[in-house]
Amino acid sequence: MKIEMSKTASILLASLLVISCQVSCQNKKNSVDKESSLKKAYSKEFYIGTALDNNQINENDSAVNHLIVTQFNAITPENIMKCEIIHPKWDTYNFDMADKYVALGAKNKMFVVGHALIWHSQLAPFVRKIKTKDSLELFMTNHINTIAGRYKGKVGGWDVVNEALNEDGTYRKSIFYQTLGEDFLVTAFKLAEKAAPGTELYYNDFNIEQPKKRAGAIALLTKIKNSGARIDGVGIQGHWNIEDLPIKDIEESIIAYSKLGLKVMITELDLSVLPNPKQLVGANIDQSFAQDPKMNPYAKGLPDSVQMKLAQRYEELFKVFLKHKDKISRVTFWGVNDQQSWLNNFPIRNRTNYPLLFDRNNKPKLVYEKVLDLKK
Repeated sequence: MKIEMSKTASILLASLLVISCQVSCQNKKNSVDKESSLKKAYSKEFYIGTALDNNQINENDSAVNHLIVTQFNAITPENIMKCEIIHPKWDTYNFDMADKYVALGAKNKMFVVGHALIWHSQLAPFVRKIKTKDSLELFMTNHINTIAGRYKGKVGGWDVVNEALNEDGTYRKSIFYQTLGEDFLVTAFKLAEKAAPGTELYYNDFNIEQPKKRAGAIALLTKIKNSGARIDGVGIQGHWNIEDLPIKDIEESIIAYSKLGLKVMITELDLSVLPNPKQLVGANIDQSFAQDPKMNPYAKGLPDSVQMKLAQRYEELFKVFLKHKDKISRVTFWGVNDQQSWLNNFPIRNRTNYPLLFDRNNKPKLVYEKVLDLKK
């Protein structure tokens, strides 16, 4: 009887040890998962950034706040530094949210990006009413001196000029181009250099990985450099789609811009999983199309097959980024999670898109694991 009890006790003890090991291993796995971080994984390659909206700048959601702090080491404001918000009237500036944004970056020791000093969209109404060259030059001088000067030493880099080109590489017929000519870019960079001498200065645009627009961008960047104005980098906005991701063009563009002596950044990265109207032209925000259920196929959730394709596309991208890590200084996602993404309302309102690495509940998706696995 004692022998039988001893055997039983041995069996029970062995079972308890197995269970204990399984629990311990699972706890260890969960601990590792909690400690995983994009910014840590890519700390030796480039900054991993995200774009922040007002709620995130105000730190209204603790779960989102935790994600921002643990996963990213660079930030860009979605809207609060754009003219219509920060400079609504000729002699009126609104710095409340911009001050909070810059303070948030400083508190968390992040690389802070200013976005965007000169842009044809989201202008304050008074700017569109300016008719003379002298008045528009005065606006640019006051605008850049006041805003870039206020954050001198606090902002690591400025998107000085945003989206100055058409899809064929010619200059966009913006108010700045029509009134001041193509030299408005040179003026903007010289003003920014004077107002914030220790800050990196960038040109930022979408689709400049496409051959025609890339050629126009190279000409534009070369003109700025040859003028004697300082320009430090170029931002390739990564607003792409999983069905036609231009990997070859992206890689060729990274190489081409680097050869100009510029840092290359991927500045607004998101990969749409939704179909888009054939008439859509790049990421021009003034485009809008009628709602159609056929254009919103994943309103109730993303199928596993599409989830896998999204992960594969991001994996392809990051393989290119890692290959050219000596040329790339930052990769910034345009949003923290899928709920925040502007692609839920562009170019068709009220759709359900899934373009980022974290879902609507701030949970990491398969794509997050794929991007992390590249560094293991």
